[in-house]
Amino acid sequence: MTALSAPARSGTEDRARTPRPRRRRCLPFSPWHLVLIPATLILIFPFAWLLVTSVETLPEALHFPPVLDPHVIRFANYSDALASAPFVRFFVNSAIVAVLTVLSNLVLCALAGYAFARFRFLGRTALFAVLMGTLMVPFQVTMIPQFIITKWLGVHVLASVGINHLGALILPNAATAFGIFFLRQFFKTLPLEYEESARVDGANRLTVLVRIVLPLATPALATLAALTFIDSWNNFLWPLIVTTSTSEMTLPLGLATFQGAHSTQWTLLMAGNVMSLVPMLLVFFLAQRYFIRSVASTGLAGT
Repeated sequence: MTALSAPARSGTEDRARTPRPRRRRCLPFSPWHLVLIPATLILIFPFAWLLVTSVETLPEALHFPPVLDPHVIRFANYSDALASAPFVRFFVNSAIVAVLTVLSNLVLCALAGYAFARFRFLGRTALFAVLMGTLMVPFQVTMIPQFIITKWLGVHVLASVGINHLGALILPNAATAFGIFFLRQFFKTLPLEYEESARVDGANRLTVLVRIVLPLATPALATLAALTFIDSWNNFLWPLIVTTSTSEMTLPLGLATFQGAHSTQWTLLMAGNVMSLVPMLLVFFLAQRYFIRSVASTGLAGT
């Protein structure tokens, strides 16, 4: 009886171990696409409306419901937008502020992030906790003290960083708590063996950072540069506070000049918005391949 039952059990075990065939999907694509495609269309619709309005006539732009198939495509709205305001000057000011802000953030945040990641000094944990606490303070709370400090620096230290100068838009954002945290997290994921080998060969800390660490941190640096550029390019409230003359206005402030107290030139405003979106889209598409790599790496190490 035992001999007869043993093969029976063996056959049952073999059938249990045999993987069951997977059921064929009813859909030729992932079910998530049923959610993602409608969500994508909803998100794209405002941009499509923006683009269509920028080439419409003013009556069509004011029509309700919106006209999404204009009878006449008026590309002259772009040239009119450039002629009705010093748009090129606004564009140059925004480019100067954004580029210098990005460069200063990459340098200062890299130095501070590397110090928090590798150096051990008294009060490091407390100082980093205070730095992270500043991320929870809204800008509306700090803008008055920041304005007073900026005004004092312009009067007593250097006029080019004072009120109504481009330096006042760059200096307060020269280094950010987010940038320091972001690079610190990435530096902690890098193996120490590379740095120790360089230190054995006689390289100092700065040489190790520049020649070893920063080349390995290219994804994180590219991501931080893209995020900082977009944030600086779109910044509106702080330039509105510290800028008084038209020659020092950035692009978001310049676009606001198309809005009047009694009427708004919607077609010119939308044409200006389309032109202002081009640099941000270029930066995003150039840096998008680094986003996932850098964020995934910074999430590996604990704070």
